[in-house]
Amino acid sequence: MRQQYRFSAENGYVQLDRWIEDTGEKKVLLVCGRSLQSLPMYEYFLEMPRRLGITVIKFSDFSPNPVEESVRKGVEVFKRSQCGVILAVGGGSAIDVAKCIRLYAGRAYLPFAAVPTTAGSGSESTRFAVIYRRGEKQSITDDRCLPDAVLLEPKNLRGLPEYQRKAAMMDAFSHAVESYWSLRATKESRAYSRQALRLLMKNYAGYLSGGEEESGQMLMAAHLAGKAINLAQTTAGHAMSYKLTGLYGIAHGHAAALCVSVLWRYMLAHPENKAEGGSAILSVCEEIAQAMGCAGSMEAAARFQEILDSLMLGVPSAVEPDFALLKASVNQDRLRNHPIRLEEAELEALYRQALPAVP
Repeated sequence: MRQQYRFSAENGYVQLDRWIEDTGEKKVLLVCGRSLQSLPMYEYFLEMPRRLGITVIKFSDFSPNPVEESVRKGVEVFKRSQCGVILAVGGGSAIDVAKCIRLYAGRAYLPFAAVPTTAGSGSESTRFAVIYRRGEKQSITDDRCLPDAVLLEPKNLRGLPEYQRKAAMMDAFSHAVESYWSLRATKESRAYSRQALRLLMKNYAGYLSGGEEESGQMLMAAHLAGKAINLAQTTAGHAMSYKLTGLYGIAHGHAAALCVSVLWRYMLAHPENKAEGGSAILSVCEEIAQAMGCAGSMEAAARFQEILDSLMLGVPSAVEPDFALLKASVNQDRLRNHPIRLEEAELEALYRQALPAVP
């Protein structure tokens, strides 16, 4: 896999300028959310034509769950404007749209940089993207989805709404945990997961209160957790979460955390259901606990739940037909990456544990 350049906040803008200049291109497609004007780095783009002699073409015509039609519009803008560089600024949706524009643009090589504005998805460090086609989620895996350069700037987190700030953190937390117990986990991916978990546990309180230093550390935690799932991929927690997002309108990180929490306790209670090729789940969970600074695996699972409860994100209520819909929605490929065997009966029981049922 090719090298990715990571620029620090301290001199990241200078480094990003140099990276853009080194491409030799004179037009940048800026893929960003509509809130760009409220970000501290808005001035950076306003001054780019004067500073570097580079034209910035903005593209924001996409939704939080981007559809394929938006990507095609972005490709049209890219080609019509004769851009030579893609720069994504935003959360996972903006970065995923930019990734897909890069794939659809039809160029052998197209320079691509990303600036995440949430500390959660880690999309800037993965080869994965998600778009929706005719209402159905399409997961894309391609090495070209990995940006060439990344700028981690904590000031961009200042304006995040409280709910997004909390949900994004739980997305990063879920990535770090799932990538550790994943059947595809490697020595390298687990090293990234451990670093992410240590940073999360040390900095989450300061991050939630808006501390800039802690926000920078949380950005790094999300980035490292993304690097971990780039190698190990996610498991049942994410497989179970996607329908929750669409059905109840909750953020992805919120949904993933609800699922990871119940899965964690179930796995500790049923280690005998080890999947083929899986490690001893109890020892793996002990290692997760150590990275979190907990005395044991049960304490770590409880601590995850305590942190989730303290955020007061809420839990959606399910009507009875929802459970059949939810269990049928789970991606079987992701289940095959999970260390414990899960059939439809177990999935339904887990959903019932995660969601209160209403008549």
